[in-house]
Amino acid sequence: RYTAALDALADDRGVGAVLAMNVPTALTSSIDAARAVAGAAGAKVVPVIGCWIGGPEAQAGRNVLHEAGIPAYDTPLRAVRGFMHIVQYRRGQRALQRTPPSVPQTRSDTALVRAIVAGALKQRRGVLSEPESKRVLAAYGIPVVPTEVVLGGAEAAAAAVRIGFPVAVKILSRDITHKSDVGGVALDLASEQAVLDAVRDMTGKAQVLANKARIDGFVVQPMIKRPHAIELIVGAAEDPVFGPILMVGHGGVAAEVVDDRALALPPLDPVLAEDALSRTRIDRLLRGYRDRPPANRGAVCDVMIRLSELIADVDEIAELDINPLLADEAGVIALDARIVVRAPAGQERAARFAIKPYPVELETESTGRDGNKLFIRPIRPDDEPLIHAFTRRLTPEDVRNKRFTPVRLREGYDM
Repeated sequence: RYTAALDALADDRGVGAVLAMNVPTALTSSIDAARAVAGAAGAKVVPVIGCWIGGPEAQAGRNVLHEAGIPAYDTPLRAVRGFMHIVQYRRGQRALQRTPPSVPQTRSDTALVRAIVAGALKQRRGVLSEPESKRVLAAYGIPVVPTEVVLGGAEAAAAAVRIGFPVAVKILSRDITHKSDVGGVALDLASEQAVLDAVRDMTGKAQVLANKARIDGFVVQPMIKRPHAIELIVGAAEDPVFGPILMVGHGGVAAEVVDDRALALPPLDPVLAEDALSRTRIDRLLRGYRDRPPANRGAVCDVMIRLSELIADVDEIAELDINPLLADEAGVIALDARIVVRAPAGQERAARFAIKPYPVELETESTGRDGNKLFIRPIRPDDEPLIHAFTRRLTPEDVRNKRFTPVRLREGYDM
């Protein structure tokens, strides 16, 4: 019966794997059942996991399965966990073989970012101001809300007139991390008087709730009206074991309470960024529901990729978070950001990373004999289609001179 059942399941293309179970009884032999499973033709067609429940009486049956190369467990829970290890391994293998789509190459102003970070460290500041943080993000192509820095209420009102109502006003302090905790955020201000009142109120609250904090000024921003946008948090930090890690999840003031986030190891490509985003619960909202159109998930993944490039290029960045990052069908925009910096560790650029980042230091420019400019860089995973196209144009003599032997290429192309 075990053999017949296993062979029938193996013939069904809808079956991906089989869990064979046995409980010892006085009327049947666990060893004979194990031999039937091990010898079944179906065991060579689909993956089979055995679960011979029990102690010493079932151990002999598990030994038979082990000798046949079939994993066997003593409880259903361990068997299912073993099966999921196989599933995760297969997913990992498929992910490694996927060719990520090419990411549009944009010029990142790394020199500007390093100058901003160096200025903060020279002033012995470990946290960049909000305007500085947004300049850093903008230097790497991440959309940010326009921001003006002012010193008082009158300047804030004048800036609001230039920007256009409604506006948002936030307190600017190197000593206050979460501005909303001390009443340092005022939204949807529709007049000059409202701006003046907001500056006066948040100054008074900050003096009470954070009386030792230095107030460096205020920032004025246009009020972003995107009613279908979803608030995300995207950030980076450094783990003592794995080095730099990236995070994406549910954003807004409740981000820490909701605790919906997924981690990924940089460097990221579109495949890895998509995988991390899909592991969050809020991704279900990003895909659209009821009358809400799907958000531009590709734009979110692009932000994650650019952040991975940023922390790889600038070692001084120890921690970074964008919260909230608004995402809707039109794209993304960063409303607020926080960047923690520290003195460089003095180690090799790639030494901090669990996975070595793209070796940008190996990129060079050269001039050919004909005077044409050449850009030489290391091969990237998304170059796979170009490499296949190149090899198809090679002649057998080209290949023989390179490899000293014929090779068989994919899709049955012989050389």
